[in-house]
Amino acid sequence: MTQSIHIVDAFTEQLFAGNPAAVVIRNEWYSDDLMQKIASENNLAETAFLVQHNYAEYAIRWFSPLTEIDFCGHATLAASSVIFETQPTLTRLRFKTSSVGDLIIEKKPDGKISMTFPIRTLESPEAIPHALLQALPEPPVKILRSVQAWHAIYDNEQAIYNCQPDLEQLKQLAPLDLVVSAPAENYDFVSRYFWPANGGDEDPVTGSIHASLAPWWAKQLGKSNLLAHQASRRGGTLYCEVQENNVIVSGYTKKYLTGEIIL
Repeated sequence: MTQSIHIVDAFTEQLFAGNPAAVVIRNEWYSDDLMQKIASENNLAETAFLVQHNYAEYAIRWFSPLTEIDFCGHATLAASSVIFETQPTLTRLRFKTSSVGDLIIEKKPDGKISMTFPIRTLESPEAIPHALLQALPEPPVKILRSVQAWHAIYDNEQAIYNCQPDLEQLKQLAPLDLVVSAPAENYDFVSRYFWPANGGDEDPVTGSIHASLAPWWAKQLGKSNLLAHQASRRGGTLYCEVQENNVIVSGYTKKYLTGEIIL
């Protein structure tokens, strides 16, 4: 048996940049065990599995090489681009998820794809784990927490580029990950994302974390439209619009591969 698979670089207009995700579209789910094995074999930050409900509605699930993830932006963007490519008259999609509700996806005339995410609130923690403090190479000006990750906020972007946290210490924070962020000269803010307990050392571009980053920076900067850059080695650009209850995260994609899995 063979299964079609696509690999797409998300949040970039250039090949070999952004965050690569694998996309598998079916009429029914594989077993959880098989989906995890496929994701582990792909060894990308995320593999998105989709089951089509109708012309413009799909259920979506995301797997890292280690585990199923409850929310992934870049693989959602990659999956959307595959569907829009195969159905060129389609401009709007609905993805059904078990953890973050329905995600509305739209294709813009310039090729950019926008995704409507629910806002994820940042809160000041009552206590900060010792492992987090030990992991950070220099103290941030603020530490916050969302349901997804610890947020270490710095006041200069060079600290983000230089950041090399202790990954063994970060593993102790599971199931939470770590994002570091700061205001930037050529962008509204920059960030990096580390997740050794859930997927890998560093995620190249993390769409989901901007559901918390963009609203927080919107309040700090007094603006609702923000240009964000994830400063990993591959790098990626995210266009964010903060609304009352949602964050619209948009980006471009570049197709890398279409092939077949032999099962």
